[in-house]
Amino acid sequence: MLQASGILGHERPLVIRVSFSTFVVCTVCLPLLGLITCVFISSVFHSEDSTGTHCRVPNYLPSISASISLSPECHIWRFCIGLHSAPRLLVAFTYFKFYKTRFTLKFPESLLSCFSLAFSVCENLGLLLLTYVSSSETYFVHKEGFVLFLVSSLIYMLITCRLWKTIKKKLHQILSCGLLQYGLPSHSSVGL
Repeated sequence: MLQASGILGHERPLVIRVSFSTFVVCTVCLPLLGLITCVFISSVFHSEDSTGTHCRVPNYLPSISASISLSPECHIWRFCIGLHSAPRLLVAFTYFKFYKTRFTLKFPESLLSCFSLAFSVCENLGLLLLTYVSSSETYFVHKEGFVLFLVSSLIYMLITCRLWKTIKKKLHQILSCGLLQYGLPSHSSVGL
């Protein structure tokens, strides 16, 4: 929600409301939209530069790295990834708060929620390094950003799977106990 007062001579505050699902869809679509735009611009305006190879093999579409390495495509790609990264950090902190309230007294899961936040932040940092530092500018930093992105995203996903497995198991136990309390069999799905 965005609030601003006194915009365009209005005395009432201007409130813009966006649902979370719309916010998430727009955030997720930013890299896809950026990639499609870059491939289109590369294909139409820079087809020789983006599809040419040193071995003279004919390409009809540019590779991803070729389509985001030329100017203005690299700036469009960086802009989309930059806009995409801020909400990802907000979601990481939101999940961390969710996990902390869920696992306040459980030691392994509480520690895993801290690791989940750390690896999510590292994943975003690796993505930003990979995006903003070109391999032709500083190869070592670009390579390390790529490794950081891959390793941290893999570990983050494994931790997330483990935490959600625990949540699902606990939820199933609560539902089973609740259904048995009312005389319904545990495999019943009445009202669910």
